[in-house]
Amino acid sequence: MTYRYDVLGTTRAFGPDGAEVPLSGARVRALLTALAAAAGRPVPVHRLAAQVWDDVPEAPADEAAALQALIGRLRKALGGAAIESVPGGYRLVAARDDIDVFRFERLAAEGASALAAGDGARAAVLLDEALALWRGPALADLPGGDTDPLGVRARRQLTEARRARLTADVRLGRPERALPGLAALAAGAPLDEPLQATRIGALRAAGRRAEALQAYEEVRALLADRLGTGPGLELRSLHAELLADDENDARRHRDPAAAPAALPGNLPARLTSFVGRESELALLSVELPARRLV
Repeated sequence: MTYRYDVLGTTRAFGPDGAEVPLSGARVRALLTALAAAAGRPVPVHRLAAQVWDDVPEAPADEAAALQALIGRLRKALGGAAIESVPGGYRLVAARDDIDVFRFERLAAEGASALAAGDGARAAVLLDEALALWRGPALADLPGGDTDPLGVRARRQLTEARRARLTADVRLGRPERALPGLAALAAGAPLDEPLQATRIGALRAAGRRAEALQAYEEVRALLADRLGTGPGLELRSLHAELLADDENDARRHRDPAAAPAALPGNLPARLTSFVGRESELALLSVELPARRLV
């Protein structure tokens, strides 16, 4: 068995027996974070020094000697075999899956693939496992970790994983459970049309069509105000379906027995009939005032 490293939050190390290894000192934790972020690849001395002392005006006068001293302290905590010396630098002896940020990336990608394949239940399991790895900011113990490319990428993937997990709830028939999270994400990205469409679709699935129509109108007005454009096809189609839902409800309210019984006959069905095409008609009604050709 190998060591396991956590950098999604305060940096931690766990031995082969699963026990946490004490790490004393902010610079030692910063060094381990920088090595872990490289996913087992060699890191040159100058780069390690720049990362570890990023928060001070000047690096140590003899950065190689200062870094070597830190490496010695880290080896004392983890064991000499955990840190390998390579020409011009050092590397953490670890596989990608031994480091939580890369394990998160794998699980999130597998969860997104399961969701795209229509397996909402498997997607939920994988995404729950991925999201549970986060205990705080990525690379929290690395000076400048908030602008590190790995940290930036991890935060973006965290948002995508949260969205996918909420979408899985909607697909599994649990829209009410997903709505608070979707509302929070949508508030932070008001111009993200796919996200807004997911939220509006969840409102529709939860039977809250009036709120869904209001949300659509808010997004439409915001797009017009900020970008000078209208909603894309996904949102327009969803809006048309909401209008068709309302029309169908109104028809059933006027005449609960309005659904006609099929009558026998020998005439072929008209291939171009718009009977039963309420959503398409509603979409056309949206498109016609806005475009010269539909």
